[in-house]
Order: sequence, then structure tokens, then C-alpha cells
Amino acid sequence: MDLRLTQARANESERAAVDAVLGAPAAGSDDHFADAGHAARGRRHLLLPALHAVQESVGWISEGALNHIAQRLSVPPADVYGVATFYAMFATEPRAPRIVHVCDDIACGPAGGEAMIERLTAELGAESAGEKTCWVRSPCLGLCERAPAALVQQAGAPDFVLAPTSAEQVLVTDVPADEQFADTAVSAPQTGSPPAEGLRLLRRIGVVDPASLDDYRAAGGYAALRRAFELGPTRVIAEVTDSGLTGRGGAAFPTGVKWQGVATAAVRPHYLICNADESEPGTFKDRVLMESDPFALVEAMTIAGYATGCELGYIYLRGEYPLAARRLAAAIETARRRGLLGANVMGEGFAFDIEVRRGAGAYICGEETALMNSIEGFRGEPRNKPPFPTVSGLFGKPTVINNVETLYNVLEVLDVGGPAFAQIGGERSTGHKLFCVCGAVARPGVYEVPFGATLAQLLELAGGVTGEMRTILLGGAAGGFVMPDQLDVPLTLEGTREIGGTLGSGVVMVFDTAADLTAVLRRIAAFFRDESCGQCVPCRVGTVRQEESLARLARGAPLGSRETELALLADLAQVMRDASICGLGHTAPAAVQSAISLNLLEASR
Repeated sequence: MDLRLTQARANESERAAVDAVLGAPAAGSDDHFADAGHAARGRRHLLLPALHAVQESVGWISEGALNHIAQRLSVPPADVYGVATFYAMFATEPRAPRIVHVCDDIACGPAGGEAMIERLTAELGAESAGEKTCWVRSPCLGLCERAPAALVQQAGAPDFVLAPTSAEQVLVTDVPADEQFADTAVSAPQTGSPPAEGLRLLRRIGVVDPASLDDYRAAGGYAALRRAFELGPTRVIAEVTDSGLTGRGGAAFPTGVKWQGVATAAVRPHYLICNADESEPGTFKDRVLMESDPFALVEAMTIAGYATGCELGYIYLRGEYPLAARRLAAAIETARRRGLLGANVMGEGFAFDIEVRRGAGAYICGEETALMNSIEGFRGEPRNKPPFPTVSGLFGKPTVINNVETLYNVLEVLDVGGPAFAQIGGERSTGHKLFCVCGAVARPGVYEVPFGATLAQLLELAGGVTGEMRTILLGGAAGGFVMPDQLDVPLTLEGTREIGGTLGSGVVMVFDTAADLTAVLRRIAAFFRDESCGQCVPCRVGTVRQEESLARLARGAPLGSRETELALLADLAQVMRDASICGLGHTAPAAVQSAISLNLLEASR
């Protein structure tokens, strides 16, 4: 595509989609671009929503649509093209109006995803082919407990997901109702009848109607926000600090320290971001919370905004979570209408509002600085740190970024008090933790346990292992493997570190002896190769070379000898850990190196 501003013009449907996001151009303009120039320069952050609007309306983003967006936002056409091609869910070439994204990742692929791809290939042809419906391979869709899964994009209609599904189901053209893929009893078995005792984070799931604010309030909703107003910002931060609450997204940074840094920053305005870009293969806990208890996230973000002096918060949501997007949007609108968001929250003179920004299929945007670039309308590439977001974050202003599960825990801190929260678990692992259990277990799903429960106890909650256990992937694709003789490890930051593991994003993926672990490792390597943003050489090249090395080992053709090849993999891992800009490159070799150390890497079967 020519990256210069050409004569290609958007058609009526494309212009209408863009104008619905950006507002109609001024009347009387021959080219309909009267608002281009200085008046539009502060609106680059609307680039991602504008691209989504065209993709959803038409099914792909033409050169004319890119030009229209570029002129409306006063953004160089090359920049618009660069952003559009950065994300997997956007198409800049003509494609069928109905696109089926089939998950072939480490949970779904062996559980029917590859078989579904074979059937779709026979019915529709090769990947991206087909006139009315086409299919493409997709990384993890966050539906691992219901494998296999597929996401369907239909031009002019809302996206939807199907899981578990089959080729026959995804070929049906009628869009299903939410209820066909939103059964909370499947995703959160502890909330079934009767519900498990002691649930805190999951206690409203399956009990309240996600669309009903009255249901939420009847179940104790907004008591925590009222308590926050009684305490005042300083004491709220003190409670969070006393609780020992750490981030639940994998980094485990103390939440109170982060909040204090932004609250005391003299530069204004302050921003709040909820990182809901849950893209780690095997992770789906945040999806379950947002789909089934959306008002809790709205309330928790309002508390965080109040404590840290923010007037605007963003939820950066995975593009592959259409049901969560609809339910969060409805909850935000209801909260505004009822005075729980807006210029005067609960009549307390505090102004705060929330916007949802959907990602579009880029794992790297889970990294906090890449996420901020994405919101601002740039490619989702990580920034160098320092400065850290608490000093210079979104739009160059002090910014609080918290994971979804972290924010839900804030409600519990204000409910029981910081010191009481800190009594659950211990050291840096306080409170309750959600785990995503999938693979060879009887009841896959999200499970809640207090920090300190053992891996064996967690597996017992999930109904035990089906078949003979071979190993467990703990922490996701960026984590490591645990062997059957290590099941007594306490699930804490400290306990897993002692065995060389990590909790990461809470993934517990069980493999039995029938699993092809070499194929799993190659899929993990392919995932990191595809998801590297390419900004730095160690990650861009290292992830490719890692996959190539695994392929040689799998077919029994190493460079020199097997020992030489393993040494090469170790060198690659060291370079990626030491020299990559962000955490993707640092952790891309983690699972592979863990498997090698445990002798789990074998020749292909």
C-alpha cells in the first residue's frame, strides 16, 4: 500500500463509521475534512476506536478509510497504516465479511482446535480464503476452560465467541445470544450450587445479574466506595498499603506504593488505567470477573481514582472479549445515569469517569507502557523505563495502572480493613488469589483460594487430574513447569520462587502423559515469535531463532549435536533476558528453559 496521502476516498459506510466515533465534520466543507488541523491534533487517542469502527462496520479497513481517519485526526497516513497493521484483528486487505478466529494455542489446539482447522480448510479453503466466511488461526482467546474456542467477526454485527465449539457451529451464520457462551457455572465451578464457603472475589458471580445495578448493590455493592469517602484519600491509600496487596497481573508490585506515588505527584492531571488486556495463554480469570461482575470493576476503579486524584480512567480491554466489552459498557452507562460516575459521584463533589478502549489482538499491549502507547494512538511498542508511569505515563502525566484482579481486591481491603487483609497468607502474598486451572483436570475453571494453599489442594478443588500427570505449566507461557513431586508447594510468591517457579498470571495448565510436550513448547515459541513487537533485536531475532532451534531438535537434526543445540538455546535465552526492552523478551525463553532443565523436551512422536 502507498503510504502517501493518495486520492483513495472512503465510501459512505466507512465515513459513517468513522464519523460515529469522531463526530461529523463541519457542514459546508467540500472535502468533509474541515475539522482537520490544529483543532483535531489532540484527538490522536481516538485512532484505535476509529479503526475498530471501520473494521466492525465493513469487515476490513481500506486505503480510503485510512485516509479519511488520517485527515480527520491530522495523523500522517503512514502512522495510521502502521497502527492498523500492528494488530491481528484488523485487516487492511479485502477479506470475507465473516471471519472466524480459531484458537490453536496450547489449550485449544490439542483439545479440538487443530481438528476444527482441518475441517474448515476442507469446507472453506486455506487460511483467509473464502468469499462469505473465512478462517484464521488465533492465539489464546482466554476461553481455555471451554476448549476449543473461536471468535467470530461479522461485518455490521457484534463480535461473539463460541466455546466449546466445532466446525459445524462456527459455520452457522446466525449470531448467538450471550447466554449461549456465558454460563458462569462452567467458568467458575466454585460458584455453583451450593457455592463454596469463603469466596471473596467470586462471591457475587452467579448470584447477581451482571446487568443489574440494584442486584449489585443488594449484594453489598458500593459499600466500599462509601467507606472510601468516609476515610478520605490518604487513609484509603494507608489501608491499601497496610493490606500488603500486590499486583495480580504477574509483576506483584505493591499497590499502595504505586497509588502513593501518583497521589503525591504535583503534575496534573492524573490518569488511571485498568489493564484488562489478559493475553497470556492459559489465562481467563479477569474475563470471568468482567463478564459476571462488571459493576465491581467500575466501583473499584472509582475508589482508585478518588484515592489517587484521577478524574478519568481507562479500561484497556482485550479485543477478543466482546461479551465483557458489552457488559462493561452497559455497567458504565448505568453508573453514570445513577450518579455513580460523572461530575459529582454519589453527591461527594468528586468527578470521575471511565472509558473502555478495546485492544485489537496484540499480546505486547499487556505491557504497561505499550498499553499506554496503544491508548494514545501509536503502535503498541514498549517505552524505555525510567521514567515510570507513576511519574510520566499516559499522555506524559502521572498514571496508575492496575490489573483487573488487583482492583477487585481493593473492594475486599476496604471491606475488612488493611490489617485484616494482611493476615490472610503472609509476607508479600496476602489476601485471596484466583487461578486459571485447565488442561487434564476434571473441572477446568477459575478457582479462588487464600494465598498459601498448595498446588495439590487446588487440583483437588478442580476434581483431580484426568489420566496420569506428566507436568504442570505454572504461570503461563512466560512461566515454568512443575513436576508431580512438587505439588506440596504453597501457592505464594515466595513458595513458587523456592522451586524456581512463578505464579505469573495464575495459570495452572495440567498435562498428562499423552500430551506432546515438544509440540507444546514449539507452540509457545511460535507465540512469542508472532507477538514480539519487533522493536528490539534481542527479542525480534531471539524469538525466531528459539523456534528454529526447537524445530531442529524436534526433527532430530540439531546443529552439531543435541548438547550444542541446547547450549545455543541457553545463550539465546541469556541474551533475551539481559538485553530485551520489556518483559516479553525477558520471559519468552522461560518455559523452554524450564522444560530443558526438567528433561521434558523430547523428539517429535
